[in-house]
Amino acid sequence: MATTEASTLAQQEARKFPLPTLISMVVGSMVGAGVFSLPRNFALATGVLGALIAWLIAGAGMLMLAFVFQTLAVRKPELDAGVYAYAKAGFGEYLGFFSAFGFWASACVGNVTYWVLVTSTLGKLWPGVFGAGDTVAAVLLGSVGLWTFCILIARGVQGAAVINKVVTVAKIVPILTFVVVLIFALKAHVFADNFWGGEPRRASALFDQVRATMLTTVFVFLGIEGASVYSRYAKRRQDVGKATVLGFLGVLLLFASVTIFSYGVLSRAELEGLQQPSMAGAMEAVVGHWGVAFISVGVIVSVLGAYLAWTMMAAEVLYVAAKDKDMPSFLAKATAKDVPVPALLISSILIQAALIITLFSADAFTFTLKLCSALSLVPYLLAAAYALKLGVRGETYEAAQRQRTRQMLVAGLATFYTVFLLFAAGVAFLLLSFIIYTPGTILFVMSRREQGRRLFSSRELIILIVAIAGFVAGIASLASGAISI
Repeated sequence: MATTEASTLAQQEARKFPLPTLISMVVGSMVGAGVFSLPRNFALATGVLGALIAWLIAGAGMLMLAFVFQTLAVRKPELDAGVYAYAKAGFGEYLGFFSAFGFWASACVGNVTYWVLVTSTLGKLWPGVFGAGDTVAAVLLGSVGLWTFCILIARGVQGAAVINKVVTVAKIVPILTFVVVLIFALKAHVFADNFWGGEPRRASALFDQVRATMLTTVFVFLGIEGASVYSRYAKRRQDVGKATVLGFLGVLLLFASVTIFSYGVLSRAELEGLQQPSMAGAMEAVVGHWGVAFISVGVIVSVLGAYLAWTMMAAEVLYVAAKDKDMPSFLAKATAKDVPVPALLISSILIQAALIITLFSADAFTFTLKLCSALSLVPYLLAAAYALKLGVRGETYEAAQRQRTRQMLVAGLATFYTVFLLFAAGVAFLLLSFIIYTPGTILFVMSRREQGRRLFSSRELIILIVAIAGFVAGIASLASGAISI
């Protein structure tokens, strides 16, 4: 018996991730579809000055979130699947459920943007077949891809993680090449002409420009919590925080460089007119047609790598929530290789459904990008608020009072930043989020019934009423045309 237990422990330890693997998970999660769409997405909203301010705000805000995840990983080492676990520990089971469900839904909707970008890239070669990634052929190809990845991940998390590490290295090369090429090709007069985002040159106009970029910056930084989600696989708990911060800083520099240097090769109007992935068009303007092929290969490799990481994370969150009895028990099942197959299947089904919906969207990529970002805001807000709550109460700081003030300040700034992001998202995407969040309560009810517990406490009923009101308002707005997809 002792030999069997020792063998099991040895197998579990062999599946643990060292620091380099955790960093690759963070980088692999963040560097996906978003970076290849940055030149056009930013040009649609602002010029050089607004972009610099936007990255400063996003960088500072997301760095505060990175520090929050680092702090929580150390102060609450018993909490696994960070984003979900922190919300539950701080604000109760129902809001914890919403955090888990929202993070999962955000990951699934984000994965749809990956398939849209892959097929839209192929559409540059076969426009009549794949178009902008919104044709029947595009959806069929994306469907084949998503179920292929489902099978790959089902064969073992560790194997998939190794593939992700290799893909992460491979996809960084085209992006770095793009940045270097644009640095040498930069035209000072073009850059100067793009400095202002247009007329009038007032602070209020600049604020609106910066605000318009916020959901884009959130989208490209999704995955900052990647190491935290996989905390149960880490060899050392302190590596979770290190991986989060190191991965973030490298990715921030990369994203800002792609955005800013693009303003030095094409006018803002030309950048706005590029087809996604707009990085390919910017590269073509400098080196010719081979630049499109070079970046297109990078897009496909990068997107497929990020898709792998995000599908793993989505399934992991459902699995851990079910293990904690906050979701139906069938989602808590895993194979001998520690793969939560039922959660993986449910995630793939939602991705499939959302992929089909893109056939009816006017701009599938932009819509799913912004919706994905909006869905992620509640989980991020609750995690930041939980860190602030620990500091205010002094919990876990009994022997570390010197760190308390500094970490409270960081958590406060992270909380403020996520509240600002909700404001920047606007009413439309808030209501669309309610449309997705509220029906998810069915899973919460199923879990409570399995346990023979009261469905909702008095406090939870208030939250449910607010959610239903948002759901009804969202449906009414869609029906009236006030909100469109």
